[in-house]
Amino acid sequence: MKPPRGPGVTLGLVLIMLAVTVAAQGVYPAKPIKLIAPFPPGGGTDIFARLVATKLNQTLGWTIVVENKPGAGGSIGVEAATKSAPDGYTLVMGQTSNLAINPSLYSKLAYDPLKDLTPVALVAATPLVLVASPKSTFKSLSEMVAAAKAKPDAISIASPANGTVGHLTGEMFMRAAGIKLVHVPYKGASPALTDILGGQVDVYFATAQTVAEHVKAGTLRALGTTSAKRLSVLPNVPTIAESGYKDFEAISWTVCWCRRAHPSRLSRGSILR
Repeated sequence: MKPPRGPGVTLGLVLIMLAVTVAAQGVYPAKPIKLIAPFPPGGGTDIFARLVATKLNQTLGWTIVVENKPGAGGSIGVEAATKSAPDGYTLVMGQTSNLAINPSLYSKLAYDPLKDLTPVALVAATPLVLVASPKSTFKSLSEMVAAAKAKPDAISIASPANGTVGHLTGEMFMRAAGIKLVHVPYKGASPALTDILGGQVDVYFATAQTVAEHVKAGTLRALGTTSAKRLSVLPNVPTIAESGYKDFEAISWTVCWCRRAHPSRLSRGSILR
């Protein structure tokens, strides 16, 4: 899976436009729209939220206000969206962790994605990249695995939070490789990225859009990708599957959702065509 580029994001924007209809009381939108990013600024979800906001402003003249509400693996921001008025003026940039993983991980959750939210558009589906701190001694996936086997619990692995795709991908790889790493959860991708750049943690499964430029600049070392094929933006980085872990693949999807609204405002028939 290649990281999303202009056409993929454009398709998502078109789907948003298709989902919006003229309400009986006037043309939508009649006021600014809030787009909740349930993670801190600087991470992949935040990047997509601001890209969507910018494109809709440029193409349609809409005012989209991005509001970051991080915490609990994205659940706090999603909960805020489910408690908003069902009028189509509050959107949330949900993704795999807060809409697929958390409902399965926690017995009590303040929202039900299927009952409380309506999907508006698939914005992106992106693989992860296992990156290493420039201060680490290993330069390849095999070297990292060998180091972890030689000294169990000596290598730390960051994640944006407990229960996120980055966290579970790390657990999945540890099982596949037969190693044990020390999990260090953060409150979002941005602080995790800051610490691996500074060498406070050793490795990190991050979305491609978050770390690709750092890999190109040499400030992070890419050990492998979770895509089925090599990424066009990082063609020299092997996939984890081709590095000896057959069929290893992990994808994080990002979908724009809204509070389940009145049918005159949003047409489900035009969602995700």
